[in-house]
Amino acid sequence: MPLPERPLFDPSDDDANVPGLPVRFGISGLVMAGMILLAAVLVSVGWWGARQVLLDMAERSAEDAGRIMTERSRRIIDPAVATLRQLAFDPITQATGLDDRLARIAAFSVDMVANPLVSAVYVGYPNGDFLLVRSLRGAEQRDFFTAPANAAFLVQSILRDGAGAQHGQYRFYDGELKLLSRRDEPGYRFDPRTRPWYATADRSLVPAISAPYVFFTTRQIGISLSQRARNSDAVVAIDMTLDDLAASLGNLRLTPHSELALVDEQRKVIAYSDMARVLEQDGESFRFRSLDELDVPSLSQLSERARTGESSALYSVDGREWLGLSLPFNVIDGHALKLLIAAPGDELLGQLDRNRKTMVLVALLLVLAFLPLGWWAGRAIGRSMERLALQAGRMSRFDFRTQRRGRSTLREVNMLTDMVDHVSLTVEAFLDISAILSTETHVEEMLQQVLEKFVQATRCDGGAVYLWQREQRVMQRAAAYGQQCGLADTMPYDEQGSTTDAARDTEDGRLRVELDLRGRNGSLEGVLVLMHAHDSAHEDPRFLAFARRLSGMLAVAIETRQLIAAQKALLESLIRLMADAIDAKSPYTGGHCERVPHLAIMLVESLAQERAGPYADFTLNEDERYAFQLAALLHDCGKVTSPEHIVDKATKLEVIHNRIHEVRMRFEVLWRDAELELLRDLHISLPPEQAEHLRARLEARRHQLREDFAFVAQCNVGGEAMSDEAIARLRQIATQTWQRHFDDSLGLADEESRRLQAARAGEPDMTLPHTEQLLADRPEHKVAWDDEHRPAVERGDPRNVLGFDMQLPQYRQNMGELHNLTVRRGTLTEEDRFAINNHIVQTLVMLKRLPWPESLKSVPDTAANHHEKMDGTGYPRRLRASELPVQDRVMALADVFEALTAADRPYKPAKTLSESLRIMARMCREQHLDTELFRYFLRSGLWRTYADELLRPAQRDEVDTVAIEALLDDRPQTA
Repeated sequence: MPLPERPLFDPSDDDANVPGLPVRFGISGLVMAGMILLAAVLVSVGWWGARQVLLDMAERSAEDAGRIMTERSRRIIDPAVATLRQLAFDPITQATGLDDRLARIAAFSVDMVANPLVSAVYVGYPNGDFLLVRSLRGAEQRDFFTAPANAAFLVQSILRDGAGAQHGQYRFYDGELKLLSRRDEPGYRFDPRTRPWYATADRSLVPAISAPYVFFTTRQIGISLSQRARNSDAVVAIDMTLDDLAASLGNLRLTPHSELALVDEQRKVIAYSDMARVLEQDGESFRFRSLDELDVPSLSQLSERARTGESSALYSVDGREWLGLSLPFNVIDGHALKLLIAAPGDELLGQLDRNRKTMVLVALLLVLAFLPLGWWAGRAIGRSMERLALQAGRMSRFDFRTQRRGRSTLREVNMLTDMVDHVSLTVEAFLDISAILSTETHVEEMLQQVLEKFVQATRCDGGAVYLWQREQRVMQRAAAYGQQCGLADTMPYDEQGSTTDAARDTEDGRLRVELDLRGRNGSLEGVLVLMHAHDSAHEDPRFLAFARRLSGMLAVAIETRQLIAAQKALLESLIRLMADAIDAKSPYTGGHCERVPHLAIMLVESLAQERAGPYADFTLNEDERYAFQLAALLHDCGKVTSPEHIVDKATKLEVIHNRIHEVRMRFEVLWRDAELELLRDLHISLPPEQAEHLRARLEARRHQLREDFAFVAQCNVGGEAMSDEAIARLRQIATQTWQRHFDDSLGLADEESRRLQAARAGEPDMTLPHTEQLLADRPEHKVAWDDEHRPAVERGDPRNVLGFDMQLPQYRQNMGELHNLTVRRGTLTEEDRFAINNHIVQTLVMLKRLPWPESLKSVPDTAANHHEKMDGTGYPRRLRASELPVQDRVMALADVFEALTAADRPYKPAKTLSESLRIMARMCREQHLDTELFRYFLRSGLWRTYADELLRPAQRDEVDTVAIEALLDDRPQTA
């Protein structure tokens, strides 16, 4: 399965690269947006509601205006109708002369005065005569008719003569109906019988209302109410001008710029506030303009909507909103008129718009006032969420530490915080447990620390760990933490070797759970006991499963620690076995591998406790102590490869010897005895003087041989340094010869035989008897190096990978008698000394081959550096003081002190404390030992502690430490 190109969450991502807003801004923004939205909704709903109320009120006002207009028109028309019905019975309808007719104008003037909208009352006669009484209201009408200034009424009359000619006349009266003037009007002529009002009334006996039309005389728009007289064929009519109706329309405006118009079915404008725009002259006549021609878009669009059945509508004209109503105007029977009312929305809703701005301002002020509250709420919630996000971020970056933080006012946030903290604490506890398991080496400490973390991670009240003691068949408590009600030091175990994992009640009301701790192979390691309260979390079976799985870590850790402890004990046992084997190999050095570690560990522990002086900074942890202990035990492990005859070489001539040479010498003695017996028999027959001379010479020879042998034997011991004179005498003694009568190549081992043959190769065959020197360095005494036995210790040797720097002797072994006897000090030749020193080479080689863990990497060097010197002349690597840590110097000092005071060495007597310390002081002055360390050793009195434990009483003499310290060079040799 291919891996995703990018993980779902990368812990290395910068927070700035994570999409989304911070929670504090998000919550604050939501709170503020909510406030703004609420304010906007409230303002919008309030405005919309107020708008609808205003619109409804405007609509109702328009309807009321329409009703008022209708009622007002009816109140005007109905009295006019009543008046018309009365006039239908008036005698004027029967009058045939002008005077009779003029006599009845008072009744007409009274009607006009009572009804201001009645502009004229007139009668049309069947013969074509016509009489009209008109009320002159205002100077404009008087000017129109060229009437006197105080004229109140105008009487217009048309009479026909017998020839049918028409005679028009104007008569002007004041308000008292006094004739002011009279004027003939030849141009005033028309036939009333042709007028619509006459024709309408002629067909009906009830009052008829004409459609609006243009009055003949005044060119005004109006309507006529007409009725046939009851007592004649004359028609009585009343004119009502729509100018008055238009003026009434202007008074009914809803707003200053409202538009009102009265239209008929053909959308012709009958009445409008500006009646001058209504009429259009068509030749000598006039016609009504239509709405479209009136050029009032608001009314035109309203009329179009009214034709579709909409009685009220909101619509827009040129970006301006209008409220329009189309109301029926049922005043003129038989004529379907409509009253159109259009009001601008900005005038209707102007105050509302101003109020809306105020409401918006108030809302904004409230939002601004509550903005800190929203910010505080968002910040308070956001801070908690941000802390949780930071905690989660740290967890994603593998930092599970918890930090102290305040509580939130929100329960869910607190719950989430507690859960995140618990997860962090649990993971942190797991990490701590892992760290403890990987670092703590002591089982008891590890169990105690792990148990504490385990109890905390599982939120228990307490617990304990018991380890299985197989021999006693009992559980022994190894660690305890927290509440431990009823937990004993030991716990019996059932025969099946298994606990039940069941929870049981304790005396204090808690639950106690016992979990088996088993290793990888199922072996029982112990029992984990947990104490917890009665709660749903711990009583959940998943808790028990979780605790059981987690306890497996503890079981494996116990098994691992015990295995490590067992392996450690086994390693120590093997090392001690090797050290004991080395000590047992030579009875003369027995105990050396035990005493040197004892003294070295004693000294290094004392140094580690120093808090002042040159060793104040020297410390040792547990791993370093253990490594030093192993190094001390292994410091001479290379001696397993050292030849015993050299390690135990007490005399110069001591070697691994084939005793056939001694047997051969016995045969040589028997040979001499046989000759001596013959000579003795011959001696008896000699004269006394000659025999006495021979006896004296024999005694002299014997005395010389005794002295020579005693000298040679003394040289063999190696107790004193040999002088040049002693070496010369030894060589003079060696020149004495003797006769060998037996073959010295018989009875030899294969290697010795090959070596003898190689040494005598090229020489003539030896004949017996053979003359030999008393002491000689024969060729077969020299054992050469071969590839198998040649060690890689020289600096230029490519096989030398460990940095050895030693001088290889010419021969692997030189058993020459003079060569060994002429050793100036001690018993060891150069070859022997190299063989002894080679044990430290082998120590380093052997230990370097072992797979030491990191904490024990220093063991090989510490074990192999105790023969190095401060001046760099030691072996095997000629390390200088700067390359030798304190532990190496301690090993060197302990090795020298033990060697000087050892009482079991075959080649020297045991030295006293004072002698040993003086020798060591000299070695410090010669830069062989660390002067500062020896001074500390001298002042600390550790030498006395060691002597009281391990030295013989005769060695524990009085020591003048001041005098010995004075032998030291004041200049410290440490680097």
